[in-house]
Amino acid sequence: MKQGYTDGCKRCLGLLAGWLLSMVCWAQAPATVMTVASWLPPGHPQNAVVLPTWRRWIEQATQGRVSLKVEYGLGAPPTIFDLVEDGVADAGWSFHGFVPGRFVLTQVVEQPGLRAGPEAASVAYWRVYQKYFAGANEHEGLHLAALFTHGPGLIQLRQPIESLADLQGKKIRVGGGVQSAIGERMGVTRVPSPGSQVYEFLHEKIVDGAFLPMSEQRSQRLYEVAPYVVVLPGGMYLGSFGLVINPAFLAGLSEVDRQAVLDVSGEKLSAMAGRAWAEGDVAGYRAAQEHGVTVVRVAAGEPMAQEFNQLMEGVEQGWAEQARQRGVEAEQALVELRDIARGL
Repeated sequence: MKQGYTDGCKRCLGLLAGWLLSMVCWAQAPATVMTVASWLPPGHPQNAVVLPTWRRWIEQATQGRVSLKVEYGLGAPPTIFDLVEDGVADAGWSFHGFVPGRFVLTQVVEQPGLRAGPEAASVAYWRVYQKYFAGANEHEGLHLAALFTHGPGLIQLRQPIESLADLQGKKIRVGGGVQSAIGERMGVTRVPSPGSQVYEFLHEKIVDGAFLPMSEQRSQRLYEVAPYVVVLPGGMYLGSFGLVINPAFLAGLSEVDRQAVLDVSGEKLSAMAGRAWAEGDVAGYRAAQEHGVTVVRVAAGEPMAQEFNQLMEGVEQGWAEQARQRGVEAEQALVELRDIARGL
């Protein structure tokens, strides 16, 4: 009995020693670091929540063999996709609307009238894109790791308005994509620019306002330069983002680690990113209230809401026509996206 007990203890100690040694080796082994090109302020939810969470998932899934490092300033936001494709960065994220002409199908999630939050929209977006649009290869030269949206797009202004007609001729920052069509129908002077320039543009009075989600009231301190916000029912649009990885970087990983990275990407990463942007909106509303921002919530049926709905007639059909030229079932994809997002 005593000898068996002793042998058992030795075996346990041996197993424990082996486990401790493996943990030490894991901690000491240099990780493969994936450089991720990013932008917007470091405190923005995308940089403070999404990328750190993805890094933690990757490190856990690969037992520390792969990690990531966020790099700012590698290039302007509209160049991020090219930087990743060219290998300047191993991964990166950007707004599809910054690259007009290349991305058309991504506007499926931006169409007015979705009536779903960014987390549900992002999950639906990922599923529908894989089913209907992946074969069109708009992300050629890139591995698509996630698709997600920001919260409802709002009108953020330096001066108040009484109706959408008051916007005619005003200089409004737009990010591209469906925002451009909305701005055109409103009769504004569209000023395309990345969101990272909006504070400066408003402060220097280069623009009178901007189309952006509420999260930017806090993350970019827009309460200082845009003290008036108009919230139309459900928002005007959602904005489409893609997080991409250089295929050569993935190919350089072991099969086990490559699969581990992919397992914590895709729909899981898309949902988490959408959730982070939704939480950013909550913080944005709180910051706006704390700093005395006037938030005008337009109810369905009010004149401004009716005005918007009339202006948006035909936007969806215009996108579908462009999308069909890329050989996809645009209308069916949009219907399915809305069904999934509203059902989640």
